[in-house]
Amino acid sequence: MNKGTEDFIKQWLLKANEDLLVINKLTEFEIIATSSVCFHCQQAVEKFLKAFLIANGVEIKRTHNIEFLLSECSDFDADFIDIDPKELSDFGVDARYPGDMYIPDETETLEYKKLAFEIKIFVESKIYKIID
Repeated sequence: MNKGTEDFIKQWLLKANEDLLVINKLTEFEIIATSSVCFHCQQAVEKFLKAFLIANGVEIKRTHNIEFLLSECSDFDADFIDIDPKELSDFGVDARYPGDMYIPDETETLEYKKLAFEIKIFVESKIYKIID
C-alpha cells in the first residue's frame, strides 16, 4: 500500500474518531440531544467502514447506508456479516432536518453509542493489520 493511501485511510479514521469525541461530550454528564448523538454514531460508523473499504482498495461510493457498507465490507471479511447496525442508517440524513424524524430515547442512544465504539475497535484492528 502506498503512503498516500495509508495517509488517506488515517484521515478517515481521524474524522471518525472526532465523531466519537462529540458523542462522548454529548453524553458526558447527562445525555443531551439524543438525535445528534445518534447522528454522530452513524457518521463515525460510516467513516470507519469506508476506511476499511479504502484499505482494501475499494473506491468508496457516496452513501450513508450502513447496511450497504457492511455488505461491501463483508466481501473482504466475513466477520462484518455478524454486525447488526439496528436502525443506525436512519440517523445519517433524517436526524439533521425537522419533520417526521424519530427521536431516540436515552437507552437507545446509549446502545448506538456502544455500537459505534465497538465498531471502532473492530474496524481499526482489521485496518491496522492491513496497513502495518
